[in-house]
Amino acid sequence: MNGEAAMLTQDDLKLFDLQLFQPRHGYRYSLDPLLLANFCGEVKPGGSIVDLGAGCGIISLVLARINREASVVAVENNPDMAEIVERNIRHNDLAGRVALQSADVIELRSCYRDSTFDLVVSNPPFRAAGSGRISPRAGRDAARHETTAGLGDFMAAAKYLVKPSGKICFIQLPSRLAEFMALAAEMKLSVLRLRMIHNNAASPATMFMAELAKGRRCAPVVEPPLFVRDMSGEYTEEVLR
Repeated sequence: MNGEAAMLTQDDLKLFDLQLFQPRHGYRYSLDPLLLANFCGEVKPGGSIVDLGAGCGIISLVLARINREASVVAVENNPDMAEIVERNIRHNDLAGRVALQSADVIELRSCYRDSTFDLVVSNPPFRAAGSGRISPRAGRDAARHETTAGLGDFMAAAKYLVKPSGKICFIQLPSRLAEFMALAAEMKLSVLRLRMIHNNAASPATMFMAELAKGRRCAPVVEPPLFVRDMSGEYTEEVLR
C-alpha cells in the first residue's frame, strides 16, 4: 500500500451503491449528509444540483444516485479534499453527471450565471471562526469551523445560484438557528420547511434542516422532529430507511 492510499479509507455505502474514499484521520462524514440528502428529495428529470462545501463528495454522489437524470456540481475549495472528490466521482463511474468545481463559495459568481441550479444543498462548517473546541486532527477544523466563508456567504451563494423555481437545503446547529433565520430574512429568502434532528425523543435538538426559496412568500412548515435513535439506543425505522 502506498503512502497516499494509507491515508485514506474506502467505505461502502451500499444503500446507494457507492464506495467512498475519505481521510483516515481527517474529517470523516457522519449521518448528517445522508439525512440532508434525504431531506432534499428529488429534482425534475434533467435538473441541476450544486453542493456547496462538498467534503469528500458524499452529498453530491448520493444525490446523483437519487436523481439519476440530474447533473451535479460538487464545490470544494480544500485542494486535498477536492482530489478525493474527483477520485470518488471516477471510482463510482459518475464522471458523466457529477463535476468538481474547485473553488471557494465566495468566488462562485465568477463561475456561474445567477439562477443556474434547481437545487442548492449545503452542509457548511457548523461553527463560526474562533468558536468551539479545536480538533488535533488535521483537516477537521476546516470542515467544522468557518474559514474564508461564513454562514452568510454560503447562503448568499445559494441565493445567487438557485432558480426562482428551485430550492435551497441546509443543515446547521440549533445554536445558529436565530442567525440563520435573521440572514434568510435579510436576504429575502423564504423558509419553506424546518425540521429538527434529535438523538432520541428525550434529547434536545442536535441539528436542524431547512428548505428555502427565493422570490416566494409563504409561512414556514415546521415538520415533525426526526429522532435518530429510539429509547433503547437502536436506529429508528425512519433513519434505517
